[in-house]
Amino acid sequence: MSEGSNGADVGLVEAKPRSPLSGSVDWRLAARTGGALVPAGPRTSRYSAQQVVSELAEASRRAEGPVREVSMLLDDRPVPSARIVDRPGWIEAAAASMAQLTDGPDGAAGGGRFTGKPAGVQAGAMLALLSTAILGQYDPFTGEDGTLLLVAPNIMAVERALRVSPSDFRLWVCLHEVTHRVQFSSAPWLAEYMRGNVEVLGAAADEPPGELIGRLLTEVRRRRGGTGSDDPADRGVIGLLRASQAPEQRAALDRLLVLGTLLEGHADHVMDAVGPAVVPSVEQIRAAFDKRRKRAVNPVQRVLRALLGVDAKLAQYVRGKKFVDEVVATVGTARFNAVWTDESTLPLPDEIAEPGRWVARVLG
Repeated sequence: MSEGSNGADVGLVEAKPRSPLSGSVDWRLAARTGGALVPAGPRTSRYSAQQVVSELAEASRRAEGPVREVSMLLDDRPVPSARIVDRPGWIEAAAASMAQLTDGPDGAAGGGRFTGKPAGVQAGAMLALLSTAILGQYDPFTGEDGTLLLVAPNIMAVERALRVSPSDFRLWVCLHEVTHRVQFSSAPWLAEYMRGNVEVLGAAADEPPGELIGRLLTEVRRRRGGTGSDDPADRGVIGLLRASQAPEQRAALDRLLVLGTLLEGHADHVMDAVGPAVVPSVEQIRAAFDKRRKRAVNPVQRVLRALLGVDAKLAQYVRGKKFVDEVVATVGTARFNAVWTDESTLPLPDEIAEPGRWVARVLG
């Protein structure tokens, strides 16, 4: 935690050993670059900083019971303590996780289209931008039981902007992130499923560059002709990325997008379903939070949101929660939980928008 003339940034609870960051992207450099570029968090007193760290740690433990009760996902895995981090701490953790995910546990360098230090600088700049928006994150790829990260300065900034109860908001955020931890602990196959699809995405396509350029040009013409898709996954940078990929890689990206939609939608469903008995001002928080998500942004912010895929990410929350809400309302939570059985029970892309098709296919 660093001192300043007006107080202190909300910071780390304790220093953590650096993980080895290496591979096709120089993740060590990415972490250093992101840490150098990241904007400062909200200013606060040392006492308030310590208080938010302590309350978030306690809220992450309190959230476990309500999440288990509402989701009906039970297992005997331990409940690891959350790591409360500042923005540079999140950047370092995210870079370490990406090194694990893209290069494997041994950190061996992989062959990729974008290699080394230039990619590290670009990744660091991206992480710096993202670090101002992340409230929390469950990382299933680090530690024996994964790592739950809560970004204290961002949580404090949002609760101030929304003018909601800090204690309620902190617990509400923890409900969402703990739901992710419960998803992965209850369905251990999820982590390897994600890793396998990321490996497919990272494999260098063995094809002439002209074919890739040809697909991109076809997509650009399609959009200019007004025949683009309404699916958020087909818009912006993500849409162009899909268009540039070979069929196998595009299918892997689609699987990851659908999984992300399910995970985020389910977490949003749970955090709201706990009700006012756990979070007294949950309805006020949800209304204020959704209003903030939809708030108009200036042209520069709009470009950044497109580049970072923020709008597609927000659409994941909305579409995913609608899918979970409708299935649970139709068949109940216990039957909905068949979705976590294996990859064959995950929703298909066209089933996210039409939950009845998933119910008919999986539950008969």
